[in-house]
Amino acid sequence: MLDVRASCNFADYFVIASAESVRQINAVWEAITDALKAEGIVPLHKEGTAESGWLLADCASVVIHLFGPEEREYYELETLWKDAVAVLRMQ
Repeated sequence: MLDVRASCNFADYFVIASAESVRQINAVWEAITDALKAEGIVPLHKEGTAESGWLLADCASVVIHLFGPEEREYYELETLWKDAVAVLRMQ
């Protein structure tokens, strides 16, 4: 999770996650959307497909990115937003 408040005007945090296969991307995405729903959070916008290797949920101050391995390496959001502060890193 990155704190992008100092370098971004459309979100406060990015959650960036990876999954290893289309099946795993779907399972992780389902868990994310179920958790959001349980908290009463409805994303303002959703984009992408598991098959494309990238899914996004815009929850206003938090933007969630879920990537396949190749897409995660290609987009390198942590490098693109290098001024952001890493709040949490899990592997």
